Amino acid sequence: MPYVDGFILAVPKANLERYKDMARLAGAVWMENGALSYVECVADDVPYGELTSFPRAVQAKEDEIVIFSWITYESRARRDEINARVMKDPRFSGDEWTQVFDGKRMIFGGFEPFLTL
Repeated sequence: MPYVDGFILAVPKANLERYKDMARLAGAVWMENGALSYVECVADDVPYGELTSFPRAVQAKEDEIVIFSWITYESRARRDEINARVMKDPRFSGDEWTQVFDGKRMIFGGFEPFLTL
């Protein structure tokens, strides 16, 4: 089973097109470096829950939208190799992303699947 990196973040609605452009570039870079898949999703049906929810998890404000994304790799070791190369890619040398979304509220992590149907 492939290894999965997952991400949840809030993007100001006014910056959504800029975020999509960044995601297209990021997807290309990850795929060029060996990722099996790269998926970005815009929230469509994610109510603000009373105790927990996607919007609560990233402290989404009224003018923000939640993004849910994941990248798959052959293995954890392969993911570590790919991410090391991606982080050195000159296309990611700037900090433009800081003007598009608040990275401090992004949730991310690596996951080992145990079931795929």
